[in-house]
Parts: sequence; C-alpha cells; structure tokens
Amino acid sequence: MHKSGFVNIVGSPNVGKSTLMNKLVGEKLSIITSKQQTTRHRIMGIVNGDDHQIVFSDTPGVLNPHYKLHESMMRFVSSALQDADIILFVTDIFETEMNHKETLERIKTHSAPVLVLMNKIDLAKDPADLEKKVNYWKEQIPRAEILPISALHGLSIDFIMPRLIELLPEGEAFFPKDELTDKPMRFFISEIIREKILQNYSKEIPYSCEVVVESYKEKENIVDIRVLIYVNRDSQKAILIGHKGNKMKKVGIESRKDIEAFIDKKVFLDLYVKVDKDWRDKEQKLKKYGYE
Repeated sequence: MHKSGFVNIVGSPNVGKSTLMNKLVGEKLSIITSKQQTTRHRIMGIVNGDDHQIVFSDTPGVLNPHYKLHESMMRFVSSALQDADIILFVTDIFETEMNHKETLERIKTHSAPVLVLMNKIDLAKDPADLEKKVNYWKEQIPRAEILPISALHGLSIDFIMPRLIELLPEGEAFFPKDELTDKPMRFFISEIIREKILQNYSKEIPYSCEVVVESYKEKENIVDIRVLIYVNRDSQKAILIGHKGNKMKKVGIESRKDIEAFIDKKVFLDLYVKVDKDWRDKEQKLKKYGYE
C-alpha cells in the first residue's frame, strides 16, 4: 500500500509557516524573515518514503488585499485549501484570534483532517496562558488535533510526520521520487536575493521589489547569473542602490554566498535595478512575474 497527498500549510503572517515547512522537508525552500508578507508564492516541498509521498505547500500569510499582488497571493492560499488532503493550520502563542474570518471558516468546514500547530511555545512565559490558547482553538475548530510546537527549535516536530503518514490517503506518487520541489532553480535564486532585500531594507522598499533571474549560464568553473530587481518608483531605485552602490553591493555579497551554498558552485552575480511603475497592481505584470 502506497500513500500520497497534499499537506498544505496555512495561517496568518509571521506565525512560522515557512520555518515549519523547511523543518519538515529538511531543506531551506522558503525564505524566512521577521517581516510580514515574506512568502508570496505557493512553494511545494516533497518528502518521499518507500511507501509514501507527502507534498507540502508553504503559502502566503492570509491578509485583506490592498494590491492585485495581494489578491494573487490569496489565490495561492485558496488553491492550497481547495486541494488539501491534510491542513496544517499554523498559529502561535501571540495570536489571540485569526483576523481573516473567511479563511478560518473554510478550514472549519473543510473535509480534510486539520492539525492546529500552535507555534513558538519556547516563548511562552505562563503555562496557564498556553492552556487557554489550546482550549480556544479547540472551541474554534473542535474536530482539529492541536499540537503546541516550536518550529524554530524543533520542539514536538517529530510527532508531526508519523501522524501525517497515518492520515494520508492511499494513492500513487504525484511526483518522481527523486524530486524535492516543483519550483525551478531560478525561482530559488530570486527568493534568496529577495530575502536579502527584506533583511537589509525597511518600510515599503522590500515590498516594492520583484526579483527576476534574467540569465543563468553555467561555465566551466563558475555560474554566471544576471538578475533584474524591479521597483515601483525612481525614488525607490535610488534607495535600493544606495550611496555609490554600497547598499546593493552588500545585498549582492550576501546573496552570492547563499546561492553558492545552495547550488554548490562558484557564482558571479550581476544585479541591476529597474523601475516598473506600479507593477503590483497590473495583472499583465503579475502574470509575467509568475503570480498567476
């Protein structure tokens, strides 16, 4: 008997969905920062065993859209809820309630098993507060199994995989058993660079950027990568580049190190900044950048 299924991770921004995904898959597929809206796409990570295949999906944090980009992000969440065989609903000890009621209602009424993973228990100061949170989620989703965890420190993570395998439906593998993800190499390179932008800039700048790998050429001893970083306005371009290019140089150095570790090859990384006015609110541009 072989089991397979889609185990899709949903929840509010900044509750630790991407950290959990990386722990469960055993590879860093999703970028992680302390900023909201770090994850923009639905990213799949595939875990294989002799008798099972689990296709995990990390999804953007649920939000009320302000741009067409946000609408596309929420469509990724919606599709993950639609095809889920098992839902991993991630919250944390600081979330008093889920603000996006529509998503919570869909989880409540979904036919798939639900595991509520209450993250960041390592930061809990009062066990009584933790118990109250557990009871709250029991009331919200009575049929769900609730497990307090710390994705960052790996607390109680070992209990998740065996339970998922128990809950998986019977079926053949969806992907070849040697595949780790559905995304191409260029996607992860762009995500590494976007992670460095999120870490090095504040306010609106990181959210105005889209990173596109224009060319990826493997040479004898090095990989030559040319990347375009699009921003909304000229003023953002100047801030991104920095005085004499110092800010962009820092992003390039940090990105190159992580890309080299990811592909296990030496890299020459060339970064260019361009203005693509209001790209976040243009459907044609969003399709071009892979959001449709």
